[in-house]
Amino acid sequence: MTKADLVERVTQQISRTAGPMISKKDCARVVDAFLDAIKEALHAQQNIEVRGFGTFKIRHRKTRMARNPRTGSPVEVSARPVPVFKPSKELRAMVADLLPLDGAEPGSWDDDHEEQEMRQA
Repeated sequence: MTKADLVERVTQQISRTAGPMISKKDCARVVDAFLDAIKEALHAQQNIEVRGFGTFKIRHRKTRMARNPRTGSPVEVSARPVPVFKPSKELRAMVADLLPLDGAEPGSWDDDHEEQEMRQA
């Protein structure tokens, strides 16, 4: 799913639940603002907890040795901060059991899943 697909899905969801009160352009602004807020918080080394979804945070990787894939020679990879996402128990269970999200129309998740499988084939 691309960001454009996400904006489309958010627009459709809001239209179904609240009526056509928000345009796709406004939804795109909301999605952009949400993503910007996450990026800014991570840049400030703050954790972002979205209950029922998961936690975004910065993890500090230690210096380590790796191999250059072309030459096979050892290369030192310096210590660095990296963004990580830890899914909530609910999200892990939903993915593990392949359950539809709350609020999804009956069969809508299965249809999307089947479409994705067909695209991959």
